[in-house]
Amino acid sequence: MARRLTADTPLVVASHNKGKIREIRELLNFYGLSLKEAEELDLPEPIEDGDTFEANAKIKALAAATATGLPALADDSGFAVDALDGDPGIYSARWAGPDKDFGMAMRNVEEKLQQKGVIEPSQRGARFVAVLCLAWPDGHCDLFRGEVEGTCVWPPRGDKGFGYDPVFVPEGFDITFGEMDSEQKHGWKPGQEEALSHRSRAFILFSKACLAS
Repeated sequence: MARRLTADTPLVVASHNKGKIREIRELLNFYGLSLKEAEELDLPEPIEDGDTFEANAKIKALAAATATGLPALADDSGFAVDALDGDPGIYSARWAGPDKDFGMAMRNVEEKLQQKGVIEPSQRGARFVAVLCLAWPDGHCDLFRGEVEGTCVWPPRGDKGFGYDPVFVPEGFDITFGEMDSEQKHGWKPGQEEALSHRSRAFILFSKACLAS
């Protein structure tokens, strides 16, 4: 059974990615938790050598929980393109290189699609995946997965969001995540049963299991 957090329990956001931290803070804001970021606690970035989103989320959350003695929430997420056999997938951040150049990463995706002759939107199915892991200092972990389907587009559109957002149009929309403000991208508020983004879909499952309403 998943363990629940209370408002008086500090929670470590086990990420060094500013975009992820911002979105997690936005999603958690309603619950009044005391949040601490990995950077302010001088936590190093652990080696993510898992072969699934779940494994890497667990690595990050457990490392932070063990180091601080506090519960820790980690996110592992990525952009998966059908015509590239799911790449970049769990390697989404690595495609951006050590400088986190996601402009380069998006160009790499497009170049590989062009090399395969994948031009038509109907051939460019893609999805974002996010897995949240809540870990406790004793090693207990709970995992929650969210996905959103859509299309990989080119050229990039919009300067909102982060990562691969400017080249992803979710199903049912004609604008990219990069063109949406955070409220539209999340597509969720406390009490709602549906959401749009992969992270907010995972968050709904996490909030039901682990957060007091």
